[in-house]
Amino acid sequence: MSEEILSAIDSSVFGVWFLIGAALVFWMQAGFAMCEAGFTRAKNTGNIIMKNLMDFCIGTVVFILIGFGLLLGEDMMGIIGRPGFDIFTNYANFDWSNFVFNLVFCATTATIVSGSMAERTKFISYCVYSAVISAIIYPIEAHWTWGGGFLAQIGFHDFAGSTCIHMVGGISALIGAAFLGPRIGKFERNARGEVVKVNAFPGHNLTAAALGVFILWLGWYGFNGAACTTVEQLGSVFVTTTIAPALATVTCMIFTWLRYGKPDVSMCLNASLAGLVAITAPCDVTDAFGAIVIGIVAGLLVCFGVWFLDYKLHVDDPVGAVAVHCLNGIWGTLAVGLFATNAAPGYSIADAAGNEMTGLFYGGGFKLLGIQFVGFAAAAAWTAVTITITFVAIKAILGLRVSEEEEITGLDATEHGLASAYSGFALMDISNTLNMSVNENTDLGVDEYDKATEFQKNASVPVVTGPVKSDSAIHKVVIVTKLSRYDKLRKAMNELGVTGMTVTQVMGCGVQKGSGQKYRGVEMDVTLLPKIKLEVVVSKIPVEDVIEAAKRTLYTGKIGDGKIFVYSIDNVVKIRTGEEGVLALADAE
Repeated sequence: MSEEILSAIDSSVFGVWFLIGAALVFWMQAGFAMCEAGFTRAKNTGNIIMKNLMDFCIGTVVFILIGFGLLLGEDMMGIIGRPGFDIFTNYANFDWSNFVFNLVFCATTATIVSGSMAERTKFISYCVYSAVISAIIYPIEAHWTWGGGFLAQIGFHDFAGSTCIHMVGGISALIGAAFLGPRIGKFERNARGEVVKVNAFPGHNLTAAALGVFILWLGWYGFNGAACTTVEQLGSVFVTTTIAPALATVTCMIFTWLRYGKPDVSMCLNASLAGLVAITAPCDVTDAFGAIVIGIVAGLLVCFGVWFLDYKLHVDDPVGAVAVHCLNGIWGTLAVGLFATNAAPGYSIADAAGNEMTGLFYGGGFKLLGIQFVGFAAAAAWTAVTITITFVAIKAILGLRVSEEEEITGLDATEHGLASAYSGFALMDISNTLNMSVNENTDLGVDEYDKATEFQKNASVPVVTGPVKSDSAIHKVVIVTKLSRYDKLRKAMNELGVTGMTVTQVMGCGVQKGSGQKYRGVEMDVTLLPKIKLEVVVSKIPVEDVIEAAKRTLYTGKIGDGKIFVYSIDNVVKIRTGEEGVLALADAE
Protein backbone atom coordinates (compact mmCIF):
# COMPACT_ATOMS: atom_id res chain seq x y z
CA MET A 1 0.00 0.00 0.00
CA SER A 2 2.82 2.41 0.90
CA GLU A 3 4.52 1.74 -2.44
CA GLU A 4 1.27 2.48 -4.28
CA ILE A 5 0.85 5.74 -2.37
CA LEU A 6 4.43 6.80 -3.11
CA SER A 7 3.98 5.89 -6.76
CA ALA A 8 0.80 7.99 -6.97
CA ILE A 9 2.51 10.93 -5.29
CA ASP A 10 5.51 10.57 -7.59
CA SER A 11 3.25 10.52 -10.64
CA SER A 12 1.38 13.63 -9.51
CA VAL A 13 4.59 15.52 -8.72
CA PHE A 14 6.06 14.83 -12.14
CA GLY A 15 2.73 15.63 -13.78
CA VAL A 16 2.87 19.08 -12.20
CA TRP A 17 6.56 19.43 -13.16
CA PHE A 18 5.58 18.55 -16.74
CA LEU A 19 3.29 21.60 -16.85
CA ILE A 20 5.83 23.81 -15.07
CA GLY A 21 8.30 22.78 -17.75
CA ALA A 22 5.79 23.80 -20.41
CA ALA A 23 5.49 27.21 -18.74
CA LEU A 24 9.30 27.57 -18.80
CA VAL A 25 9.34 26.77 -22.50
CA PHE A 26 6.64 29.38 -23.11
CA TRP A 27 8.79 31.90 -21.22
CA MET A 28 11.51 31.22 -23.78
CA GLN A 29 9.43 33.28 -26.24
CA ALA A 30 10.47 36.32 -24.21
CA GLY A 31 14.08 35.21 -24.51
CA PHE A 32 13.83 34.85 -28.28
CA ALA A 33 12.20 38.29 -28.55
CA MET A 34 14.86 40.01 -26.44
CA CYS A 35 17.72 38.19 -28.11
CA GLU A 36 16.54 38.96 -31.63
CA ALA A 37 15.69 42.58 -30.85
CA GLY A 38 19.06 43.16 -29.23
CA PHE A 39 21.00 41.67 -32.15
CA THR A 40 19.23 43.85 -34.73
CA ARG A 41 18.67 47.58 -35.26
CA ALA A 42 16.46 49.80 -33.16
CA LYS A 43 14.18 50.81 -36.04
CA ASN A 44 12.84 47.22 -36.28
CA THR A 45 12.38 46.41 -32.59
CA GLY A 46 8.60 46.72 -32.55
CA ASN A 47 8.30 44.51 -35.61
CA ILE A 48 10.44 41.82 -34.00
CA ILE A 49 8.43 41.88 -30.79
CA MET A 50 5.21 41.60 -32.80
CA LYS A 51 6.51 38.62 -34.77
CA ASN A 52 7.55 36.74 -31.65
CA LEU A 53 4.18 37.45 -30.06
CA MET A 54 2.26 36.28 -33.11
CA ASP A 55 4.35 33.13 -33.51
CA PHE A 56 2.79 31.79 -30.36
CA CYS A 57 -0.71 33.23 -30.88
CA ILE A 58 -1.08 32.18 -34.51
CA GLY A 59 0.56 28.86 -33.68
CA THR A 60 -2.04 28.24 -30.99
CA VAL A 61 -4.90 28.76 -33.44
CA VAL A 62 -3.61 26.37 -36.11
CA PHE A 63 -2.32 23.84 -33.56
CA ILE A 64 -5.83 23.57 -32.13
CA LEU A 65 -7.37 23.08 -35.56
CA ILE A 66 -4.90 20.71 -37.20
CA GLY A 67 -1.38 20.57 -35.74
CA PHE A 68 -2.08 18.64 -32.54
CA GLY A 69 -3.93 15.87 -34.39
CA LEU A 70 -1.16 15.47 -36.96
CA LEU A 71 1.40 15.27 -34.17
CA LEU A 72 -0.21 13.07 -31.52
CA GLY A 73 -3.27 11.60 -33.21
CA GLU A 74 -3.56 7.87 -33.90
CA ASP A 75 -0.59 6.84 -36.02
CA MET A 76 -1.31 6.33 -39.71
CA MET A 77 1.35 4.22 -41.50
CA GLY A 78 4.10 5.79 -39.40
CA ILE A 79 3.78 9.09 -41.28
CA ILE A 80 1.10 11.28 -39.66
CA GLY A 81 -1.31 11.28 -36.78
CA ARG A 82 -5.02 11.12 -37.48
CA PRO A 83 -6.53 14.63 -37.31
CA GLY A 84 -9.23 14.99 -34.70
CA PHE A 85 -11.24 17.54 -32.75
CA ASP A 86 -11.36 15.94 -29.29
CA ILE A 87 -10.58 19.33 -27.80
CA PHE A 88 -14.08 20.35 -28.92
CA THR A 89 -16.00 17.06 -28.88
CA ASN A 90 -14.53 15.25 -25.85
CA TYR A 91 -12.97 17.92 -23.68
CA ALA A 92 -13.56 16.03 -20.43
CA ASN A 93 -11.20 13.29 -21.55
CA PHE A 94 -8.85 15.47 -23.62
CA ASP A 95 -5.07 15.18 -23.10
CA TRP A 96 -4.70 18.75 -21.80
CA SER A 97 -1.12 18.48 -20.55
CA ASN A 98 0.26 17.02 -23.76
CA PHE A 99 -1.55 19.66 -25.78
CA VAL A 100 -0.01 22.57 -23.88
CA PHE A 101 3.43 20.98 -23.74
CA ASN A 102 3.60 20.28 -27.45
CA LEU A 103 2.10 23.67 -28.32
CA VAL A 104 4.91 25.60 -26.67
CA PHE A 105 7.48 23.44 -28.46
CA CYS A 106 5.70 24.08 -31.76
CA ALA A 107 5.87 27.85 -31.19
CA THR A 108 9.61 27.59 -30.52
CA THR A 109 10.18 26.00 -33.93
CA ALA A 110 8.43 28.86 -35.71
CA THR A 111 10.21 31.54 -33.68
CA ILE A 112 13.70 30.34 -34.67
CA VAL A 113 13.12 31.54 -38.23
CA SER A 114 12.25 35.08 -37.20
CA GLY A 115 15.85 36.07 -36.47
CA SER A 116 17.34 35.03 -39.79
CA MET A 117 14.61 36.85 -41.75
CA ALA A 118 14.64 39.94 -39.55
CA GLU A 119 14.60 43.55 -40.79
CA ARG A 120 13.37 42.90 -44.32
CA THR A 121 10.35 40.55 -44.27
CA LYS A 122 6.75 41.58 -44.88
CA PHE A 123 4.77 41.08 -41.70
CA ILE A 124 1.78 39.49 -43.45
CA SER A 125 4.09 37.02 -45.21
CA TYR A 126 5.75 36.12 -41.93
CA CYS A 127 2.36 35.44 -40.33
CA VAL A 128 1.46 33.07 -43.17
CA TYR A 129 4.76 31.21 -42.88
CA SER A 130 4.36 30.91 -39.11
CA ALA A 131 0.91 29.38 -39.55
CA VAL A 132 2.14 26.84 -42.10
CA ILE A 133 5.06 25.58 -40.01
CA SER A 134 2.88 25.30 -36.90
CA ALA A 135 0.00 23.59 -38.69
CA ILE A 136 1.79 21.16 -41.00
CA ILE A 137 5.59 21.18 -41.24
CA TYR A 138 6.47 20.75 -37.57
CA PRO A 139 3.61 18.45 -36.47
CA ILE A 140 4.21 15.87 -39.21
CA GLU A 141 7.97 15.52 -38.78
CA ALA A 142 7.64 15.61 -34.97
CA HIS A 143 5.09 12.76 -35.21
CA TRP A 144 7.78 10.58 -36.75
CA THR A 145 9.80 10.84 -33.53
CA TRP A 146 7.38 11.65 -30.71
CA GLY A 147 4.03 10.43 -32.04
CA GLY A 148 4.91 6.80 -32.71
CA GLY A 149 6.00 7.35 -36.32
CA PHE A 150 8.56 5.42 -38.33
CA LEU A 151 11.62 7.06 -36.76
CA ALA A 152 10.48 6.13 -33.26
CA GLN A 153 9.89 2.60 -34.46
CA ILE A 154 13.50 2.15 -35.63
CA GLY A 155 14.99 3.59 -32.44
CA PHE A 156 15.76 7.20 -33.42
CA HIS A 157 16.38 9.29 -30.30
CA ASP A 158 15.76 13.01 -29.90
CA PHE A 159 14.82 13.57 -26.28
CA ALA A 160 13.88 17.26 -26.46
CA GLY A 161 14.24 18.44 -30.02
CA SER A 162 17.71 19.00 -31.53
CA THR A 163 16.24 17.67 -34.79
CA CYS A 164 12.49 18.02 -34.44
CA ILE A 165 12.65 21.65 -33.33
CA HIS A 166 16.05 23.28 -33.73
CA MET A 167 17.31 21.73 -36.93
CA VAL A 168 13.89 22.11 -38.57
CA GLY A 169 13.74 25.75 -37.50
CA GLY A 170 17.36 26.29 -38.57
CA ILE A 171 16.85 24.83 -42.06
CA SER A 172 13.74 26.96 -42.47
CA ALA A 173 15.77 29.97 -41.35
CA LEU A 174 18.51 29.26 -43.88
CA ILE A 175 16.12 28.83 -46.79
CA GLY A 176 14.08 31.86 -45.74
CA ALA A 177 17.14 34.10 -45.50
CA ALA A 178 18.36 32.86 -48.89
CA PHE A 179 14.98 33.58 -50.49
CA LEU A 180 14.91 37.10 -49.04
CA GLY A 181 18.44 38.09 -49.92
CA PRO A 182 20.73 40.16 -47.70
CA ARG A 183 19.86 43.42 -46.00
CA ILE A 184 20.77 46.53 -47.95
CA GLY A 185 24.48 47.24 -47.49
CA LYS A 186 25.39 43.87 -45.96
CA PHE A 187 27.53 42.78 -48.91
CA GLU A 188 29.49 45.00 -51.30
CA ARG A 189 29.94 43.62 -54.81
CA ASN A 190 32.22 44.45 -57.73
CA ALA A 191 31.16 44.95 -61.34
CA ARG A 192 31.01 41.16 -61.87
CA GLY A 193 28.66 40.75 -58.94
CA GLU A 194 31.27 39.11 -56.70
CA VAL A 195 31.18 39.92 -53.01
CA VAL A 196 34.28 41.92 -52.13
CA LYS A 197 33.36 43.03 -48.62
CA VAL A 198 31.09 41.91 -45.80
CA ASN A 199 29.77 44.72 -43.61
CA ALA A 200 28.84 44.30 -39.98
CA PHE A 201 25.49 45.45 -38.57
CA PRO A 202 26.07 45.67 -34.81
CA GLY A 203 23.07 44.87 -32.67
CA HIS A 204 21.61 47.98 -31.09
CA ASN A 205 21.22 46.56 -27.57
CA LEU A 206 23.54 43.85 -26.29
CA THR A 207 21.97 44.21 -22.85
CA ALA A 208 18.64 43.00 -24.23
CA ALA A 209 20.40 40.25 -26.19
CA ALA A 210 22.19 39.03 -23.05
CA LEU A 211 18.95 39.12 -21.07
CA GLY A 212 17.36 37.05 -23.83
CA VAL A 213 20.12 34.44 -23.63
CA PHE A 214 19.78 34.13 -19.85
CA ILE A 215 16.00 33.77 -20.18
CA LEU A 216 16.48 31.08 -22.81
CA TRP A 217 19.03 29.22 -20.67
CA LEU A 218 16.61 29.23 -17.73
CA GLY A 219 13.77 28.05 -19.98
CA TRP A 220 15.97 25.28 -21.35
CA TYR A 221 15.86 23.45 -18.03
CA GLY A 222 12.15 23.01 -18.71
CA PHE A 223 12.77 22.42 -22.40
CA ASN A 224 15.09 19.49 -21.73
CA GLY A 225 13.86 18.37 -18.33
CA ALA A 226 10.07 18.54 -18.47
CA ALA A 227 9.68 14.99 -19.84
CA CYS A 228 11.83 13.41 -17.11
CA THR A 229 10.05 10.87 -14.90
CA THR A 230 12.47 10.39 -12.00
CA VAL A 231 14.46 12.70 -9.79
CA GLU A 232 17.71 10.98 -10.85
CA GLN A 233 16.97 11.46 -14.53
CA LEU A 234 15.97 15.09 -13.98
CA GLY A 235 19.17 15.78 -12.05
CA SER A 236 21.30 14.24 -14.80
CA VAL A 237 19.53 16.27 -17.48
CA PHE A 238 20.08 19.47 -15.48
CA VAL A 239 23.80 18.65 -15.23
CA THR A 240 24.29 18.05 -18.96
CA THR A 241 22.12 21.06 -19.82
CA THR A 242 24.46 23.19 -17.70
CA ILE A 243 27.80 21.76 -18.78
CA ALA A 244 27.37 21.86 -22.56
CA PRO A 245 26.48 25.58 -22.94
CA ALA A 246 29.10 26.59 -20.39
CA LEU A 247 31.85 24.71 -22.28
CA ALA A 248 30.59 26.06 -25.61
CA THR A 249 30.80 29.62 -24.32
CA VAL A 250 34.29 29.21 -22.85
CA THR A 251 35.48 27.61 -26.08
CA CYS A 252 34.03 30.44 -28.16
CA MET A 253 35.59 33.04 -25.88
CA ILE A 254 39.05 31.49 -26.24
CA PHE A 255 38.67 31.02 -29.99
CA THR A 256 37.52 34.58 -30.70
CA TRP A 257 40.18 35.96 -28.35
CA LEU A 258 42.90 34.14 -30.29
CA ARG A 259 41.36 34.70 -33.73
CA TYR A 260 40.27 38.33 -33.47
CA GLY A 261 42.39 39.67 -30.62
CA LYS A 262 39.41 40.28 -28.31
CA PRO A 263 36.75 37.99 -26.81
CA ASP A 264 33.61 38.59 -28.87
CA VAL A 265 30.55 39.33 -26.72
CA SER A 266 27.79 38.65 -29.26
CA MET A 267 29.46 35.48 -30.51
CA CYS A 268 29.76 34.14 -26.96
CA LEU A 269 26.04 34.79 -26.44
CA ASN A 270 25.38 32.75 -29.59
CA ALA A 271 27.73 30.04 -28.29
CA SER A 272 25.70 29.61 -25.09
CA LEU A 273 22.63 28.94 -27.19
CA ALA A 274 24.61 26.65 -29.50
CA GLY A 275 25.65 24.49 -26.56
CA LEU A 276 22.05 24.30 -25.38
CA VAL A 277 20.82 23.29 -28.83
CA ALA A 278 23.51 20.62 -29.19
CA ILE A 279 22.74 18.98 -25.84
CA THR A 280 18.97 18.97 -26.39
CA ALA A 281 18.75 15.58 -28.15
CA PRO A 282 21.29 13.66 -26.01
CA CYS A 283 20.70 15.42 -22.66
CA ASP A 284 19.16 12.28 -21.07
CA VAL A 285 21.64 9.72 -22.42
CA THR A 286 25.03 11.38 -21.98
CA ASP A 287 27.35 11.71 -19.03
CA ALA A 288 29.47 14.69 -18.00
CA PHE A 289 32.32 13.81 -20.36
CA GLY A 290 29.98 13.57 -23.32
CA ALA A 291 28.40 16.92 -22.43
CA ILE A 292 31.85 18.52 -22.27
CA VAL A 293 32.85 17.32 -25.74
CA ILE A 294 29.45 18.21 -27.19
CA GLY A 295 29.78 21.72 -25.76
CA ILE A 296 33.32 22.27 -27.03
CA VAL A 297 32.36 21.26 -30.56
CA ALA A 298 29.25 23.47 -30.43
CA GLY A 299 31.35 26.49 -29.41
CA LEU A 300 33.62 26.04 -32.43
CA LEU A 301 30.78 25.13 -34.77
CA VAL A 302 28.84 28.34 -34.12
CA CYS A 303 31.92 30.44 -34.96
CA PHE A 304 32.45 28.49 -38.16
CA GLY A 305 28.77 28.72 -39.08
CA VAL A 306 28.58 32.51 -38.75
CA TRP A 307 31.74 32.90 -40.84
CA PHE A 308 30.60 30.38 -43.45
CA LEU A 309 27.25 32.08 -44.03
CA ASP A 310 28.83 35.53 -44.34
CA TYR A 311 31.93 34.77 -46.39
CA LYS A 312 31.07 31.65 -48.37
CA LEU A 313 27.31 31.34 -48.79
CA HIS A 314 26.71 35.11 -48.58
CA VAL A 315 23.46 34.54 -46.72
CA ASP A 316 22.56 37.33 -44.31
CA ASP A 317 21.50 35.94 -40.93
CA PRO A 318 21.20 38.89 -38.51
CA VAL A 319 21.13 36.86 -35.28
CA GLY A 320 23.10 33.73 -36.18
CA ALA A 321 20.03 31.46 -36.12
CA VAL A 322 21.39 29.09 -38.76
CA ALA A 323 24.74 28.60 -37.01
CA VAL A 324 23.07 28.14 -33.63
CA HIS A 325 20.03 26.03 -34.48
CA CYS A 326 20.67 24.30 -37.80
CA LEU A 327 24.33 23.28 -37.48
CA ASN A 328 24.16 22.49 -33.79
CA GLY A 329 20.80 20.78 -34.16
CA ILE A 330 22.47 18.39 -36.59
CA TRP A 331 25.50 18.02 -34.32
CA GLY A 332 23.36 17.28 -31.28
CA THR A 333 21.38 14.66 -33.17
CA LEU A 334 24.50 12.84 -34.34
CA ALA A 335 26.10 13.22 -30.91
CA VAL A 336 23.52 10.76 -29.55
CA GLY A 337 25.11 8.10 -31.76
CA LEU A 338 28.55 8.97 -30.38
CA PHE A 339 28.07 9.62 -26.66
CA ALA A 340 24.93 7.70 -25.55
CA THR A 341 25.75 5.65 -22.47
CA ASN A 342 23.54 3.31 -20.47
CA ALA A 343 25.16 4.70 -17.31
CA ALA A 344 22.81 7.68 -17.62
CA PRO A 345 19.73 7.45 -15.33
CA GLY A 346 16.59 6.45 -17.17
CA TYR A 347 18.48 5.36 -20.29
CA SER A 348 16.07 3.92 -22.86
CA ILE A 349 17.32 3.60 -26.43
CA ALA A 350 16.48 0.36 -28.20
CA ASP A 351 16.21 -0.77 -31.81
CA ALA A 352 13.09 -2.21 -33.46
CA ALA A 353 13.83 -5.62 -31.93
CA GLY A 354 14.12 -4.17 -28.43
CA ASN A 355 17.92 -4.45 -28.22
CA GLU A 356 19.62 -1.71 -26.22
CA MET A 357 21.91 0.58 -28.23
CA THR A 358 24.77 2.78 -27.00
CA GLY A 359 27.00 5.33 -28.70
CA LEU A 360 30.09 4.65 -30.80
CA PHE A 361 32.49 5.95 -28.13
CA TYR A 362 30.85 3.76 -25.48
CA GLY A 363 31.19 0.46 -27.34
CA GLY A 364 27.93 0.49 -29.27
CA GLY A 365 29.41 0.55 -32.76
CA PHE A 366 27.90 2.47 -35.66
CA LYS A 367 24.33 1.19 -35.44
CA LEU A 368 22.85 3.99 -33.33
CA LEU A 369 24.88 6.61 -35.22
CA GLY A 370 23.44 5.30 -38.49
CA ILE A 371 19.88 5.48 -37.15
CA GLN A 372 20.50 9.05 -35.96
CA PHE A 373 21.76 9.97 -39.41
CA VAL A 374 18.64 8.52 -41.03
CA GLY A 375 16.44 10.52 -38.67
CA PHE A 376 18.31 13.75 -39.34
CA ALA A 377 18.24 13.18 -43.11
CA ALA A 378 14.50 12.41 -43.18
CA ALA A 379 13.54 15.48 -41.15
CA ALA A 380 15.93 17.69 -43.13
CA ALA A 381 14.54 16.54 -46.48
CA TRP A 382 10.94 17.01 -45.37
CA THR A 383 11.67 20.49 -44.04
CA ALA A 384 13.68 21.64 -47.06
CA VAL A 385 10.98 20.59 -49.52
CA THR A 386 7.95 21.85 -47.62
CA ILE A 387 9.45 25.16 -46.51
CA THR A 388 10.69 25.87 -50.04
CA ILE A 389 7.20 25.28 -51.42
CA THR A 390 5.82 27.54 -48.70
CA PHE A 391 8.20 30.41 -49.44
CA VAL A 392 7.74 30.08 -53.21
CA ALA A 393 3.96 30.29 -52.80
CA ILE A 394 4.13 33.24 -50.40
CA LYS A 395 6.57 35.09 -52.63
CA ALA A 396 4.32 34.61 -55.66
CA ILE A 397 1.09 35.58 -53.91
CA LEU A 398 2.04 38.14 -51.26
CA GLY A 399 5.70 38.86 -51.77
CA LEU A 400 8.28 38.14 -49.10
CA ARG A 401 10.38 41.27 -48.87
CA VAL A 402 9.48 44.87 -48.09
CA SER A 403 10.51 47.64 -50.47
CA GLU A 404 13.90 49.31 -50.24
CA GLU A 405 12.35 52.48 -48.87
CA GLU A 406 10.53 50.53 -46.16
CA GLU A 407 13.69 48.67 -45.20
CA ILE A 408 15.68 51.89 -44.94
CA THR A 409 12.99 53.65 -42.92
CA GLY A 410 12.48 50.63 -40.64
CA LEU A 411 9.68 48.14 -40.25
CA ASP A 412 8.39 49.68 -37.04
CA ALA A 413 7.16 52.71 -38.94
CA THR A 414 6.21 51.14 -42.26
CA GLU A 415 4.62 47.89 -41.08
CA HIS A 416 3.12 48.91 -37.75
CA GLY A 417 2.75 52.68 -37.75
CA LEU A 418 5.10 52.85 -34.78
CA ALA A 419 7.34 55.89 -34.69
CA SER A 420 9.81 54.08 -32.43
CA ALA A 421 9.92 51.24 -29.94
CA TYR A 422 11.87 53.66 -27.76
CA SER A 423 9.55 56.66 -27.58
CA GLY A 424 11.30 59.67 -26.08
CA PHE A 425 14.78 58.59 -27.13
CA ALA A 426 16.65 60.06 -30.09
CA LEU A 427 17.65 57.26 -32.47
CA MET A 428 20.23 57.51 -35.23
CA ASP A 429 21.09 54.63 -37.52
CA ILE A 430 23.18 55.33 -40.60
CA SER A 431 25.74 52.50 -40.47
CA ASN A 432 25.78 50.53 -43.71
CA THR A 433 22.11 51.21 -44.33
CA LEU A 434 22.05 54.06 -46.79
CA ASN A 435 23.58 52.46 -49.89
CA MET A 436 20.30 52.08 -51.70
CA SER A 437 19.32 52.40 -55.33
CA VAL A 438 16.06 54.28 -55.57
CA ASN A 439 13.34 52.57 -57.54
CA GLU A 440 10.14 54.57 -57.21
CA ASN A 441 7.16 55.41 -59.35
CA THR A 442 7.23 58.98 -60.60
CA ASP A 443 4.67 61.69 -60.13
CA LEU A 444 6.17 64.18 -62.57
CA GLY A 445 6.23 61.87 -65.58
CA VAL A 446 9.98 62.12 -66.28
CA ASP A 447 12.57 60.28 -64.20
CA GLU A 448 15.71 61.42 -66.08
CA TYR A 449 17.16 64.73 -65.00
CA ASP A 450 18.41 65.76 -68.47
CA LYS A 451 14.98 65.20 -70.02
CA ALA A 452 13.07 67.05 -67.33
CA THR A 453 11.89 70.62 -67.75
CA GLU A 454 13.04 73.36 -65.39
CA PHE A 455 9.60 73.29 -63.80
CA GLN A 456 9.89 69.55 -63.14
CA LYS A 457 13.40 69.94 -61.73
CA ASN A 458 12.35 72.75 -59.43
CA ALA A 459 9.25 70.86 -58.33
CA SER A 460 11.38 67.85 -57.44
CA VAL A 461 14.27 69.69 -55.74
CA PRO A 462 13.46 73.34 -54.97
CA VAL A 463 16.35 75.69 -54.15
CA VAL A 464 15.95 78.42 -51.56
CA THR A 465 18.78 80.95 -51.81
CA GLY A 466 19.78 84.46 -50.94
CA PRO A 467 21.90 86.66 -53.19
CA VAL A 468 24.92 84.81 -54.58
CA LYS A 469 27.69 87.36 -54.87
CA SER A 470 30.49 85.67 -56.78
CA ASP A 471 32.43 82.46 -57.24
CA SER A 472 34.93 83.59 -54.62
CA ALA A 473 32.36 84.18 -51.90
CA ILE A 474 31.94 81.69 -49.07
CA HIS A 475 28.62 79.89 -49.16
CA LYS A 476 26.93 77.42 -46.91
CA VAL A 477 24.79 74.84 -48.71
CA VAL A 478 22.26 72.80 -46.73
CA ILE A 479 20.66 69.83 -48.49
CA VAL A 480 17.71 67.98 -46.98
CA THR A 481 16.67 64.74 -48.65
CA LYS A 482 15.61 61.12 -48.11
CA LEU A 483 17.89 58.60 -46.44
CA SER A 484 18.13 56.61 -49.64
CA ARG A 485 19.91 59.39 -51.56
CA TYR A 486 22.75 59.94 -49.12
CA ASP A 487 25.36 57.68 -50.68
CA LYS A 488 24.87 59.04 -54.21
CA LEU A 489 24.89 62.60 -52.87
CA ARG A 490 28.10 62.06 -50.94
CA LYS A 491 29.81 60.61 -54.00
CA ALA A 492 28.62 63.49 -56.19
CA MET A 493 30.04 66.03 -53.74
CA ASN A 494 33.35 64.16 -53.58
CA GLU A 495 33.61 64.09 -57.37
CA LEU A 496 33.00 67.83 -57.42
CA GLY A 497 35.83 68.36 -54.93
CA VAL A 498 33.81 68.89 -51.80
CA THR A 499 35.39 66.63 -49.22
CA GLY A 500 34.24 68.14 -45.95
CA MET A 501 30.65 67.82 -44.87
CA THR A 502 28.43 67.41 -41.83
CA VAL A 503 25.64 64.83 -42.01
CA THR A 504 22.75 64.71 -39.55
CA GLN A 505 19.73 62.43 -39.46
CA VAL A 506 16.62 64.51 -38.90
CA MET A 507 12.85 64.16 -39.05
CA GLY A 508 10.63 66.32 -41.23
CA CYS A 509 7.98 66.52 -43.92
CA GLY A 510 7.04 68.63 -46.87
CA VAL A 511 4.80 67.72 -49.77
CA GLN A 512 5.41 64.05 -48.99
CA LYS A 513 3.70 63.58 -45.63
CA GLY A 514 4.43 60.70 -43.33
CA SER A 515 1.61 58.30 -42.69
CA GLY A 516 -0.58 59.01 -39.69
CA GLN A 517 0.61 57.25 -36.55
CA LYS A 518 -1.64 55.34 -34.18
CA TYR A 519 -0.96 53.90 -30.74
CA ARG A 520 -3.49 51.48 -29.23
CA GLY A 521 -5.97 52.68 -31.86
CA VAL A 522 -5.54 56.39 -31.00
CA GLU A 523 -4.27 58.61 -33.79
CA MET A 524 -1.14 60.57 -33.00
CA ASP A 525 -0.38 63.90 -34.60
CA VAL A 526 2.85 62.78 -36.19
CA THR A 527 3.55 63.08 -39.91
CA LEU A 528 7.34 63.23 -39.88
CA LEU A 529 9.62 61.23 -42.15
CA PRO A 530 13.29 60.36 -41.56
CA LYS A 531 15.59 62.64 -43.57
CA ILE A 532 19.27 63.38 -44.06
CA LYS A 533 20.58 66.94 -43.65
CA LEU A 534 23.94 67.46 -45.34
CA GLU A 535 25.81 70.72 -44.78
CA VAL A 536 28.88 71.96 -46.67
CA VAL A 537 30.72 75.26 -46.86
CA VAL A 538 32.40 76.11 -50.18
CA SER A 539 34.51 78.98 -51.45
CA LYS A 540 36.73 77.91 -54.36
CA ILE A 541 34.05 75.79 -56.05
CA PRO A 542 31.24 77.79 -57.67
CA VAL A 543 28.14 77.38 -55.54
CA GLU A 544 26.07 76.99 -58.73
CA ASP A 545 28.05 73.81 -59.51
CA VAL A 546 27.26 72.42 -56.05
CA ILE A 547 23.56 73.18 -56.49
CA GLU A 548 23.43 71.61 -59.96
CA ALA A 549 25.27 68.46 -58.84
CA ALA A 550 22.94 68.08 -55.87
CA LYS A 551 19.79 68.58 -57.97
CA ARG A 552 20.98 66.07 -60.56
CA THR A 553 21.74 63.49 -57.85
CA LEU A 554 18.53 63.93 -55.90
CA TYR A 555 16.17 64.01 -58.85
CA THR A 556 13.97 60.95 -59.34
CA GLY A 557 11.01 62.68 -60.94
CA LYS A 558 9.00 62.80 -57.75
CA ILE A 559 7.80 65.91 -55.98
CA GLY A 560 9.60 66.18 -52.65
CA ASP A 561 12.87 64.49 -53.66
CA GLY A 562 14.75 67.05 -51.60
CA LYS A 563 15.34 70.70 -50.86
CA ILE A 564 18.44 72.89 -51.07
CA PHE A 565 19.12 76.00 -48.99
CA VAL A 566 22.00 78.34 -49.92
CA TYR A 567 23.39 81.04 -47.65
CA SER A 568 26.03 83.67 -48.43
CA ILE A 569 28.35 83.94 -45.46
CA ASP A 570 29.41 87.55 -44.83
CA ASN A 571 31.53 89.00 -42.07
CA VAL A 572 33.29 85.71 -41.38
CA VAL A 573 36.81 84.44 -41.82
CA LYS A 574 38.14 80.91 -42.19
CA ILE A 575 40.18 79.72 -39.22
CA ARG A 576 41.30 76.59 -41.07
CA THR A 577 42.44 76.41 -44.67
CA GLY A 578 42.95 73.58 -47.07
CA GLU A 579 40.40 71.38 -48.78
CA GLU A 580 37.02 72.52 -50.00
CA GLY A 581 34.16 71.91 -47.64
CA VAL A 582 35.90 73.44 -44.60
CA LEU A 583 33.38 73.90 -41.80
CA ALA A 584 35.48 75.62 -39.13
CA LEU A 585 34.40 79.27 -39.25
CA ALA A 586 34.43 82.13 -36.80
CA ASP A 587 32.98 85.64 -36.70
CA ALA A 588 35.36 88.30 -37.97
CA GLU A 589 36.47 90.87 -35.44
